[in-house]
Amino acid sequence: MIPQSEAELADCIATAKGPLNIQGGGTRGFTCAGDTLTTRGLSGVELYEPGSLTLVAKAGTTVVELEALLASEGQRMAFEPMDCRGLLGISGEPTIGGAFAANSSGPRRIQGGAARDYLLGVRFIDGAGQVVKNGGRVMKNVTGYDLVKLMAGSHGTLGVLSEVSLKVLPIPEAAGAVSVAVADLATAVAALSAALGSPYDVTGAAYDPVAGLAHIRLEGFAPSVSYRCDRLVTDLARFGAVEATADTPVALWQGIRDVAAFEEKTGDVWRISVKPSDAPVLAPQLAAEALQFDWGGGLIWALVPEGTDLRARLARAGVPGHATLVRASAQTHAALGRFQPQVAPLERLSQGLRQKFDPRGVLNKGLMQAGPLQAGQMQTGFTG
Repeated sequence: MIPQSEAELADCIATAKGPLNIQGGGTRGFTCAGDTLTTRGLSGVELYEPGSLTLVAKAGTTVVELEALLASEGQRMAFEPMDCRGLLGISGEPTIGGAFAANSSGPRRIQGGAARDYLLGVRFIDGAGQVVKNGGRVMKNVTGYDLVKLMAGSHGTLGVLSEVSLKVLPIPEAAGAVSVAVADLATAVAALSAALGSPYDVTGAAYDPVAGLAHIRLEGFAPSVSYRCDRLVTDLARFGAVEATADTPVALWQGIRDVAAFEEKTGDVWRISVKPSDAPVLAPQLAAEALQFDWGGGLIWALVPEGTDLRARLARAGVPGHATLVRASAQTHAALGRFQPQVAPLERLSQGLRQKFDPRGVLNKGLMQAGPLQAGQMQTGFTG
């Protein structure tokens, strides 16, 4: 089903006789039982005011279309939504509704916040087929219950987005990078933490264990970027050899955002969120074939053999965290669940919300079902 209007979308949901598999561009690997309902037919920019840094678009509008429009005005989506196609080996075009439904946030989250922090307003259809509007089209609005933030990251289980209003930001005049050659993960986390704790407004902090490099990104006016890079070269010299790059390669940070290093490798891919200081303790316990670190070490991407239960290893390490199974076979997803078990109070709240917004249980049924709780495993609501 490809409805061409919000009214058609609402009718599709209201008249559904069974579960619906909600899709945007179909690029994030989420597939549920039932008839597929896609928002690709809801495309187009409703309002764009560069001077107000706001944009309103239908949910099925592609991310690449919006990026081109924003670039023409020297602006961008600062939250850097991840492009999963290479990692998952699938085609299609990511949509703006899908990006917000997944709360997809890239390396800049450590400085600018997550996707949900840029979402100003939404229109969506709940499980009963009712059109719901919340938020507004400006940065300052008071509208009661903040359903805007609730919808971000709900993966289409509470409602199907039909329109989103978002805040955009200017593209910085310049971007630079500082790379530190480090001996190990502990040194890398220490170097990244020092950079993040500095007054130099770091917008990217990642570690490539294969190259042995900790990468730090800075953005802003050219003289400021140059000054801050020079200061970090001096301040971080105690961790290893430091090199500054005047114009940081866009491809480097896109590769970090999209986990490009794992694209050609076989195996399951997990996304783990922990405190950065816990990463050096946890990483050896994962026994992964490959690792990549972002958000100063707080976001760990792990490549492991097919069928590996990484949550069990997380539990044995005794490190509080949150592990999401991103790439695996249908059988592994069914056995382990895509998402981390929540603490009991949060799980009750989640179930209650789904019951209120989708009383018939037709929207992406079973998608948010967590994996089995391992013996000794700590339930957690820590989502990173």
